[in-house]
Amino acid sequence: MSEEFENPIDKDNVTDIPSLLPYAHHRGSVAIKPEDKGKIKSKALAAMYEQTDMQMSQLYKQMELLVEQAKKLKNRKEISEIIYNAALGFDPLIGHTYHLYQRKNGQYLLSIVAPNEWGRSIPFERFCATVRLLADHTWDILEGEVVVEVTEED
Repeated sequence: MSEEFENPIDKDNVTDIPSLLPYAHHRGSVAIKPEDKGKIKSKALAAMYEQTDMQMSQLYKQMELLVEQAKKLKNRKEISEIIYNAALGFDPLIGHTYHLYQRKNGQYLLSIVAPNEWGRSIPFERFCATVRLLADHTWDILEGEVVVEVTEED
C-alpha cells in the first residue's frame, strides 16, 4: 500500500524566503500596515512649501537691501556730479568736510566755510548741504539736502 503523501499546505501560500513577504507570516511577526501614501505626500508637500517660502522670504529681504543700497549709491553718484560741476577754488581732500551753497543764478559752489561762520548773512541764495569727500571720490551728505533733478531716463 503505497499511499502518496499529500501536503495539506497550499503551495501558493508557501515561500522559501519569508522575510520578503509583504505581510506577517506567523503570529510573532511584526504587523505590517500599508502606508497611507496620500498622508506621506501631504506631509512632504507641507514641509517643502514651508522651506521654500522661508527661503523666498530671505531672498526678498536680501533683494530689498540690495535695491536700497543701489538707490543710495545712485543718489551719491548724482550728488557727486553736482558737486564736481560746482565752482570750487581749492582741491578737496578725502575725509574732509565741506559746504555746498547755491547762488542766485542756480550755480552751485563748494566752500570750506560753514553756514554759521559767515557772520550775519550768507552771501549766497541758500545753503544746500554739508558734505564729506569719501575715498572713492563720491560725496556723502552729512547735513542738509541736495535736490537732484529727475530726468526721463530715471
